[in-house]
Amino acid sequence: MYLSFSDRSGGKSDEAIRTSPPFKVSPIIISLGIVSMFTDISSESVAAVLPIYITGVLGLSMVAYGFLDGINQGISAIVRIGAGWTADKSDRHKLIAFVGYGLSTLTRAWLLLASGFAAITAIIAVDRIGKGIRTAPRDALITEVAQPEHLARSFGVHRMLDTVGATIGPLLAFIVLLLIPNGYHTVFVVSFACGILGLAVLGLMVPGRKQRAAAKAKLELAAPSTPRAAFRWRELNNPNMRRLLLLAGILGLLTIGDGFIYLVLQSRASFAATWFPLLYVGTNVAYLVLAIPLGRLADKWGRMRVFIAGHGALLAAYLCAALPATGAAFTVACLLLLGVFYAATDGVLAALAGQFSPIASRASGIAAAQTVVAGSRFFASLGFGVLWFMFGREQAIVFAAVALAAALVGGLVIVRGITTSNTVDAA
Repeated sequence: MYLSFSDRSGGKSDEAIRTSPPFKVSPIIISLGIVSMFTDISSESVAAVLPIYITGVLGLSMVAYGFLDGINQGISAIVRIGAGWTADKSDRHKLIAFVGYGLSTLTRAWLLLASGFAAITAIIAVDRIGKGIRTAPRDALITEVAQPEHLARSFGVHRMLDTVGATIGPLLAFIVLLLIPNGYHTVFVVSFACGILGLAVLGLMVPGRKQRAAAKAKLELAAPSTPRAAFRWRELNNPNMRRLLLLAGILGLLTIGDGFIYLVLQSRASFAATWFPLLYVGTNVAYLVLAIPLGRLADKWGRMRVFIAGHGALLAAYLCAALPATGAAFTVACLLLLGVFYAATDGVLAALAGQFSPIASRASGIAAAQTVVAGSRFFASLGFGVLWFMFGREQAIVFAAVALAAALVGGLVIVRGITTSNTVDAA
């Protein structure tokens, strides 16, 4: 099918691309990347052991795990819009982000005391609420200081540093479990310490509102600009944003949690639970390597094109996991495809949402897209857990693959006709 759409970057002429300013990374983006790195060491060291901890140590069923994974994927949806709106109204993006990071860090200490289903559910919910609070304000800070011509690439730099942490976290969990069998509480202690480090970097190295306002004032003296527009919800109701949200919601309904795919791989290959965290490492290494290149590709070839192609990689990962064949090659291929999926969609979605939002509503626009994805992934995980319980893992993963293939065809129809005419300047 011919793709007749174009986005802000994909529709550039060769001359426009040649005359774009050279790529430069703001120190604020680097600092936010370091914050995310420590936070992901904290969160991913826990996430890498949770599937085995929940189903093996606590002995919960696959339906219970599906519910918990759904909470992990989607509970943040209930606060994302509110956090984005608060950040936009108050112009205190750093403060709102700090609250979110701090809330997630506190749950790491709580894990040391929890043992039952209700407690684990509450911990996951509070942790994800913290993530929902921090993500849109943080991404709005990135969008504010990034070069508009290299927006997806700037997000790629941040996501690369974020994924360094997401790679180290499971490695730490693996080392702890290798040295201390059943040493889950030690993993939780290390996780809490890394979360505290991330909070310290955010508080000390990322400038707050007054510092950013002073920097803006200096820039306006050199090049006067129009005053900051007031926040208005209706400005997010433009055709491009509506299509983006529809597409993200449909694809999110068919994006099952990584833990399910890793459990499929683990049950098929029958390797020891101690090695389970390394599956997260494989995906995160691929994401780490590809985040900047795919961000750069999105800026040049088209952010929407790369976003859809990333879900094509997810479809290939489903098919790889569904194959009856075993062996390291199939496992590595599946992990690589998952890394491609995240590198092509995570930061690119934020860039698209920021691109389609006005300056005064940028955090709310990003939050809207992330809310749709988080909410839809909640139902995806819950539904997949039920399918696994009723029909088995092979049939469930095949069903997800067929449904995602159909959704990708529909997605190509949804994005046809997207133009730059309604795109709001993200500069």
